[in-house]
Amino acid sequence: MNATEACIALNMLPTVGPVRLRKLLEVFKDPSRILAATRSELRVVEGIGNEVADQISNWESIVDLAAELKRVREFGASVITQESPSYPKSLREIHAPPIVIYVWGKLEERDHHAIGIIGARRTTHYGTESAKKLAYQLAYAGLTVISGLARGIDTAAHQGALAAKGRTIAVIGSGLSKLYPPENRGLADKIRDGNGAIVSEFSMEIEPDRQTFPMRNRIIAGWSHGILVVEAGLNSGALITASQALEQGRSVYAVPGHINAPSAMGSNRLIQQGAKLVMDASDVLDDLQILLPETKPSPEAAARPLPPLTEDERRVYAAIDPTETPIDQIAVKCDLPSATVSSTLLRLELKRLVKQLPGKYFVKLG
Repeated sequence: MNATEACIALNMLPTVGPVRLRKLLEVFKDPSRILAATRSELRVVEGIGNEVADQISNWESIVDLAAELKRVREFGASVITQESPSYPKSLREIHAPPIVIYVWGKLEERDHHAIGIIGARRTTHYGTESAKKLAYQLAYAGLTVISGLARGIDTAAHQGALAAKGRTIAVIGSGLSKLYPPENRGLADKIRDGNGAIVSEFSMEIEPDRQTFPMRNRIIAGWSHGILVVEAGLNSGALITASQALEQGRSVYAVPGHINAPSAMGSNRLIQQGAKLVMDASDVLDDLQILLPETKPSPEAAARPLPPLTEDERRVYAAIDPTETPIDQIAVKCDLPSATVSSTLLRLELKRLVKQLPGKYFVKLG
């Protein structure tokens, strides 16, 4: 049994969660050794009582590991642990990081740069369109959009990111084979097919319930640099996610809604309490400060790395001189069609890497 398989088995035990696993690993170092430990060895670990020790020592009678591994293979999914390079760095920092993450699709290095977009399931046309617009802008600027694949704002956020041909991750509150809501299966397929991934910390056949969704929400909050609440009522689960984001040291943003709309009372209240009011993507991008500053750094200052760029973006960026450069000259130097150059320059502007001057001249901002 390898370490990943041991983590899958431990994750399937009802009494062993992320916090207890951390305590166990401090003593046993390797997850396989935890499963092989005796009851007496387990009970000396802080927080491990008789019930937990009994369950771990009898794990083979509780967990059908071979069947779970078969389900993962047949579904076309994979499983990563905290030791995996693709495990989100920011998730390792939270109080209770998932023991494992089931992945249907593909995670990429750029998915570490993420923004969560969440909101109500029952939303207005204004809320849906706002979520699509902001998700489009943020994904277009290079951020991965994370949401929960739920009805309403979550669905709109994923759709907006896909429309921008950007990255999006759906964190679900069930096992992968019990995807919820079922009507979003087509959307999940689009995300998986080269645009991101559907992920879950739950074993394959876990059904969604009232406990799994709050657990899912802490992953969205922990993975993201910040959480954007587009529309949420006073009792919306999105407010719980926003609260978790604050506890984890993440930024919280909110889109203002109509003062008489019940679906916006929670998000408006967040703004009253100090969440940053957002009207377009620049409000988030500027605040996160993950992009190049507009001020010229001093010669002594270390060069700040560029955010993730496509091949076209790198070619166009490199074609811009240190001084003002006309768009025609940029097109000639990078040897790309004018339409491609124009759209690429727009993306670079959204990323705060270049600035357009009068007369279709462009300059680098860093």
